[in-house]
Amino acid sequence: MTNHQDTEEKLAASLTAETAELLPYLAYLLQDIYELGSDPRLMTQLIRTHISEPEKCKALDLGCGKGAVSIEIAQQLGMKVHGSDLLPDFIKEARRTAEKCQVDHLCSFAVEDVNQTVQKERGYDVAILGAIGNVLGEPLEMLNKVKQVVKPQGYLLLDDGYLAGQSENVRYQNYEYLTLEQWNETFAEAGFNVLALTNAAEASDEQAVNDRNNQLIRQRAEELSSLEPQKRPLFFDYVKSQENESEDLVTDVVGATWLLQRK
Repeated sequence: MTNHQDTEEKLAASLTAETAELLPYLAYLLQDIYELGSDPRLMTQLIRTHISEPEKCKALDLGCGKGAVSIEIAQQLGMKVHGSDLLPDFIKEARRTAEKCQVDHLCSFAVEDVNQTVQKERGYDVAILGAIGNVLGEPLEMLNKVKQVVKPQGYLLLDDGYLAGQSENVRYQNYEYLTLEQWNETFAEAGFNVLALTNAAEASDEQAVNDRNNQLIRQRAEELSSLEPQKRPLFFDYVKSQENESEDLVTDVVGATWLLQRK
């Protein structure tokens, strides 16, 4: 598999797609959902609580999706943010929304593989990884890559999850969750201290949001199936993956957002 193919497969998996064959259809399937994975208000609150003078900071949003987190922290905190994502439709919407919200002077967005982004970007106060799975590699590799883009004593906002139940019970099989203890060991090995941890269920009605989003995706999958009936199994495999992940998050997996500080 080429590096580009590998990146596409990991990108697809980060959006709960079983195969990169679905990538051309993801923008359509997800057109009704602005916040893809992370809670922008939670991330904004973590910055406001733990980072002084955020208006003087600059952040790098890796796998920024439609820019929900970037735009929220620019609006609420006056922080400058650069976001990158591989899907052009997402970046187009991020730019349009930033302009609509009058923060386009604070936000910039680029169509780019985040693996390339972390190779060239340096000197950020904050890096953001909002539910992008293993696009940057397994957890330790991911953390070591991201560490290079932030200053010493800089910060990382990480949205992911940890295994609280039994791994054999996890329905979504495209991602291997660490336990909380394993995450803490990995953070320490990569050279990060944990400043804060918030469980998603504590911050919002996660199940209701996921149920609503899954219904919207199912409706779009029906529409695509009427246009390309031969690909109906592809579209509804995606629906099933979304539903499996949502079910995991109320049974064996805890959605979590960490604020980490580089040592």
